[in-house]
Amino acid sequence: METVELRENIHRFVDVADERILKIINAIIEVEKKEELPTVPHWFYDELDKRRERHLKGESKSSTWEEVKARILNR
Repeated sequence: METVELRENIHRFVDVADERILKIINAIIEVEKKEELPTVPHWFYDELDKRRERHLKGESKSSTWEEVKARILNR
């Protein structure tokens, strides 16, 4: 069954569903909404933005991947 057919089928079903079924469907929707929330807090992205800006301005020390790999291998 294609997406359009699924939607139409669900719409027809919801239009005649009793309260118990509507509550079940609503519970599924609420669970889906909660799972869509970002798992990384906003402050983390703010910190990344600040560090990126410092890096782009040359205000922080950074290394190439080759330099990092060499330091690790030399330990």
